[in-house]
Amino acid sequence: MPSPFPGMDPFLERAEIWPDFHDSLIAYIREALQPLLRPQYVALTQDRLFVVESDRPIRPDVSIFQAEPGDRQTASTAVKIADPATVVEFYREDMQQPYIEIIEPASGSRVVTAIEVLSPDNKAAGAGMTSFSRKQQELWDSGANLVEIDLLSAGIRSTRVERSRVAHEIARRYLVTVTRAWPTRGEFYGIDLPQSLPKIAVPLNEGDSDVPLDLQSVFTRCYDSGPYPQLLFYHQPPPSQMNESESGFVHQILKRQTAD
Repeated sequence: MPSPFPGMDPFLERAEIWPDFHDSLIAYIREALQPLLRPQYVALTQDRLFVVESDRPIRPDVSIFQAEPGDRQTASTAVKIADPATVVEFYREDMQQPYIEIIEPASGSRVVTAIEVLSPDNKAAGAGMTSFSRKQQELWDSGANLVEIDLLSAGIRSTRVERSRVAHEIARRYLVTVTRAWPTRGEFYGIDLPQSLPKIAVPLNEGDSDVPLDLQSVFTRCYDSGPYPQLLFYHQPPPSQMNESESGFVHQILKRQTAD
């Protein structure tokens, strides 16, 4: 069953579904690009690694007591060793996030273009955002092009240019940003909920033609091949905040789907 939405399905933003959708979309983007890149370039899936540290407070219910030496361990002679403390356990978890690198094997596998599908960790202050920003800066410093596909409405949206210059695009629900190493510039594709996902131009080396990436076709293949029709509970409220116009649009779409 196809998605009822003409573009991005906002119900895919659910936290428990997003990781599977994210990784699948990366795989289908690579599949779509590979025949367009041959023979000069290839697209590889890479993993960015970072560590997330979280904590969980534990409040003990029982104090520990020790009886005085030579006395029986009775309630009247017991001496308290310490007051109960709030204990916080730390958890360190290794995280992996796949992304795509377009490389040129003949030049020693130099990275020409990196393609990212952003995740919640990339858009929230913490280790994920720090790792993402560091990697993007390293790629940019090396002369690589960057393609950032942001299909999440929540979180911090960053841009290399002054925000006021692209305020209209940043304010849209979804955003695709292409940052070219040559000529040095940024291209922004703002996407509203009723719109199809755009066909974007993926840059390569200077002097080589861009390759097209039809994000809507990739999304459709990803959705149709996945388990999402069985996992998306359209009778429940959407997982992310919506303005009045978006809420009305979703209501119309789902009402039409029910009627069909």
